[in-house]
Amino acid sequence: MSRAETETETETEAESVRAGTDRAVRTPSPLWSLGLLRSELQITFRRWRTLALLGVLAAVPVLVGIAVRIETGDGSSAGGGGGGGEGPAFISQISNNGLFLVFTALAATLPFFLPMAVGVVAGDAIAGESSAGTLRYLLVAPAGRTRLLLTKYATVIAFCLAATLVVAVSALAVGALLFPLGDLTTISGTRIGYAEGLGRALLIALVVAASLVGIAALGLFVSTLTGSGIAAMATTVGLLITVQILDQIPQLQALQPYLFSHYWLSFADLMREPVYWDDLVRNLGLQALYAAVFGSAAWARFTAKDITA
Repeated sequence: MSRAETETETETEAESVRAGTDRAVRTPSPLWSLGLLRSELQITFRRWRTLALLGVLAAVPVLVGIAVRIETGDGSSAGGGGGGGEGPAFISQISNNGLFLVFTALAATLPFFLPMAVGVVAGDAIAGESSAGTLRYLLVAPAGRTRLLLTKYATVIAFCLAATLVVAVSALAVGALLFPLGDLTTISGTRIGYAEGLGRALLIALVVAASLVGIAALGLFVSTLTGSGIAAMATTVGLLITVQILDQIPQLQALQPYLFSHYWLSFADLMREPVYWDDLVRNLGLQALYAAVFGSAAWARFTAKDITA
């Protein structure tokens, strides 16, 4: 056998070994995928930025509770002269039942604070790795682009749930410390027990977390468009503010039902007796649509993207 034939055979064998190694590397086990998700969760929730965002969210119910306590210290009701027509939803009921602080805090944080925090985490998901120079190394590991993108999105969804629960738990603790607890009156005027009220509070928190799925997918898509984490976060928050403004313009009524924020406050219908499900279902369906559209766009962009960092 000639030297050229020997070299060709050696190169062929080497390519076969590399191909087999690549196939082995690119087919990680489900346990490895769970390990990747656990690692992403730990990294995300240990960042000072994430802890600061959760701290701010936890402080909102504290400030609202203290403000209501000071305002009602002379026996008057919160929300302006007892009419209950001013301030966030349910605020006039807090002095009668501390559980209403949970509903008020979620209503106060959902229009901006909660989605802004989610937008920051989602916008940094891919772009942050790229700007830090770690994205290429993550893809060299047996992750694959689709698996990595799904893991990043799952981490953002976990943050949505954690952020919502932080607000709810903080509000529940402050409400129990500053105000009486007991049976509560629904928006429809019927009375329900405290245990049922707690159940509805948990359900409302879950609905609020689900309401953030759309902005999470939008932020992830933006994160695949740039290599700058700061630019991705700023763009996502900017889009959030723009959509909120568009949702308040009367001339755009035909467009507003398709904006991801339009049905956010429909969770208040869970405090009716019987529950009004129409807007709740529309909200969840709209969030699923945004997640599908922008999740697919993020996948298409990320799988075709030239990773240089």
